[in-house]
Amino acid sequence: MDRGTQNYLRYLAGDDSAFEEIVRDNKDGLMLYINSFTHDIFAAEELMQEVFVRLAVKKPKFRRESLFKTWLYASGRNTAIDYIRKRSKVSDTSVEKYESVLHEEETVEKAYLLEERKFMLHSVMKNLKPEYLQVLYLVYFEEFSNEQTARITKKSKRQVENLLYRAKSALKEKLEKEGFEYEIL
Repeated sequence: MDRGTQNYLRYLAGDDSAFEEIVRDNKDGLMLYINSFTHDIFAAEELMQEVFVRLAVKKPKFRRESLFKTWLYASGRNTAIDYIRKRSKVSDTSVEKYESVLHEEETVEKAYLLEERKFMLHSVMKNLKPEYLQVLYLVYFEEFSNEQTARITKKSKRQVENLLYRAKSALKEKLEKEGFEYEIL
């Protein structure tokens, strides 16, 4: 269970300090994310505060289908889109003008999810056996072939393939324990 989920569950159970941790951990990133929609840092700050107020007052149910932070940022996204829609009704600007912003938002959201997954992957990989870590790094991050990896590590190609299989199995097991979700972006 990720830290955000733990803090939110603690908050729902009555621990107000957990809400303070949620705000402290997420306010800056959430505000910058919302700013990617509004292009107005002051509006983004107000909308970020609105997200946290809604979280504090309404205490919406978190179904744990994703990481808490992903859920929180989705709430920020929805708040920003509502803000843009309201402003477009008030001003002469049409919603079509914001289509590019919405497309950028999808790109930012995908990039954020990828970064979040990379962070989780790297933190879990640190706990693997060094030989597993080396083989995974050479093959998947540096994109060496199994044969090239064998030469680098002074092992046979077969040994590298076996190490790679065991490393992927160990990594998969650790990621599943951490609640990693295999959804396609």
